[in-house]
Amino acid sequence: MAKILIVDDDKSIRKTLRDILEFEKYEIDEASDGLDCIVKIKQNQYDVIILDVKMPRMDGMEAIEKIQNISPDTPVVMISGHGNIDTAVEAVKKGAFDFIQKPPDLNRLLITLRNALDKSSLITEKKVLQRKVGGAKVQEIIGDSDGISLIKSTIEKVAPTDARVLVNGQNGTGKELVARWIHQYSKRKDYPIVEVNCAAIPSELIESELFGHEKGSFTSAIKQRLGKFEQAHGGTLFLDEIGDMSLSAQAKVLRALQENKITRVGGEKDLSVDVRVIAATNKDLRAEIAKGNFREDLYHRLAVIIIKVPSLNERTEDIPDLVEHFIGVVCDEYNIPHKKIEPSAVKLLQKVNWTGNIRELRNVVERLIILSGTSISGKDVENFVHSAAHSSNAMQALFDQFDDFNSFSKYLKAEYEKYKGELV
Repeated sequence: MAKILIVDDDKSIRKTLRDILEFEKYEIDEASDGLDCIVKIKQNQYDVIILDVKMPRMDGMEAIEKIQNISPDTPVVMISGHGNIDTAVEAVKKGAFDFIQKPPDLNRLLITLRNALDKSSLITEKKVLQRKVGGAKVQEIIGDSDGISLIKSTIEKVAPTDARVLVNGQNGTGKELVARWIHQYSKRKDYPIVEVNCAAIPSELIESELFGHEKGSFTSAIKQRLGKFEQAHGGTLFLDEIGDMSLSAQAKVLRALQENKITRVGGEKDLSVDVRVIAATNKDLRAEIAKGNFREDLYHRLAVIIIKVPSLNERTEDIPDLVEHFIGVVCDEYNIPHKKIEPSAVKLLQKVNWTGNIRELRNVVERLIILSGTSISGKDVENFVHSAAHSSNAMQALFDQFDDFNSFSKYLKAEYEKYKGELV
């Protein structure tokens, strides 16, 4: 049963509203003025507050400001017998869900209360989902090599702070996992971590993606849209591949970091945002700065803490643990018994040149599980990993003989025509 607090200095109005709302199966509590209202809010939890504007000791306008600090998610419906448009606008600006003049129209009041309760319910569901997401177990960082041990100890020190972090490493090394661990051990873990792949978004859309846009700001902007900064409010914004962001977007991100404010595309109003930014890149940003592709002032804003994620070739001692982990993950996904892997197979995997890093290793383990017998042997690695790697290396060596891709393509086409002629 929804619980409603009626705040009005007129006892007869409180009684009338109580009778009506109790008939509608609401649980009712009363307060005679703003001060009494604040006391009751601190002691109880309400789904909706009906708040009069004109009251002694503390009026409704002052009370709603305090309510926003104490219980910001509780919808407040303002009522007044002396209201006008200015009063209504001021009430809504201060956070009121709606404004109704006295004597209130019963149908409108009941509809407003139902809408306010729907909002309250959605907020509760959102918090539950955020807690589930925040509380979901983050994949473990596997390995005890010196590089991984340093990353783990750095996360322990950095995560509880709001310091910005720049994660650097090759593709497939696990930069996103590092960002998730920082968020998981931060004070923002109950709020979302919002990820943006800057390389996957066209440069003309990146600003709208990050900062949102107003309705009509461009041809396809048929409605207002919240950007990633607003979506991450209270939590963490992970900017992956930030080295690929356009210079114009970099300038706006710099302003957001400096002032904790953004402006939607096509908008004029500054919006305050509270986010922790973690950025990642596979590029040497110092070199990009020298080329004029990246702003040096933004680099210094982002690189308060720098975490270098080693390539898999730099941490081959972690491969046995990683392989066992991926065998468990893949076998669970396929709903099959966990396969054993022979020590000789693991040693061969440690000798592979892992250009795709952890991502490639995971795919290779999946391939071995599918194609091998009851266990994974060294012969399986020779057949299904080394042969594929040899073919890839041979193709790369062939490509290196040509000046560009067009000449390489012409060579392949000529060879294909020759092969077709031999078949005929």
